[in-house]
Amino acid sequence: MNINVLAFDTLDSTNTEAMRQARLGADEGLCIVAHRQTAGRGRHGRTWVSDKNAGLYFSIVLHPKLETRFLPLITLMTGVAVHDTLQEFGLKPDIKWVNDILVNEKKISGILAETTETPNGLAVIVGIGVNIRSSNFPDEIADTATSIEEQSGEIPPADELANRLTRFCTYFYDILQSDNGTKEILNEWRSRSTYFSGKSVRAALGNETVEGTTDGLEENGALRVRKSDGSVTIIQAGDVEQLRATN
Repeated sequence: MNINVLAFDTLDSTNTEAMRQARLGADEGLCIVAHRQTAGRGRHGRTWVSDKNAGLYFSIVLHPKLETRFLPLITLMTGVAVHDTLQEFGLKPDIKWVNDILVNEKKISGILAETTETPNGLAVIVGIGVNIRSSNFPDEIADTATSIEEQSGEIPPADELANRLTRFCTYFYDILQSDNGTKEILNEWRSRSTYFSGKSVRAALGNETVEGTTDGLEENGALRVRKSDGSVTIIQAGDVEQLRATN
């Protein structure tokens, strides 16, 4: 995959711009980077705080040659790439299923994957937000979010962070599309996430809530949650949070 970076001072959303470019025929590997987003978003339409130079706001256009049922693995693959990028800055990240990267149990990065039809076939737009500085956090997330600055005392340039991230994304994307690549990515994710198994969690699935212990992943990346009665619920999509031990 050839990487081509388009950098902007301000965008509404890097995912929106990447999707627009993809629909115009952009090649795989186009990366949209912005210093600031005015309408950055996460999953379920949530806002991603995107003040100028406070984070990395990054989206990449992919044209995966995967069976449709394996497309969710792109989010897991990206989580592995973000995890290893942050490790290079001396951090000890964890991956929370399905799209959050944590450090010391606080969110430092989020991933949003979206699909669109293009002249080149189906495209997956993968948006990645990484908190570089904490000064922009509103009060409502100050206790649950963190940044590279807070965790390491350093403020890396966003372009350096982007360069390292594209390198890891390319590496793990190539693995994902290789023979037996889907299983390899599941193994890579398992080795980096405490959420793979044995984690007490609550999963919000629309109008339903499931509590239990994580019990591995399905072949398409869905999370298995074993309930107290021994039955297993397969979580294809939803919000998962760790349950704290009660005295």
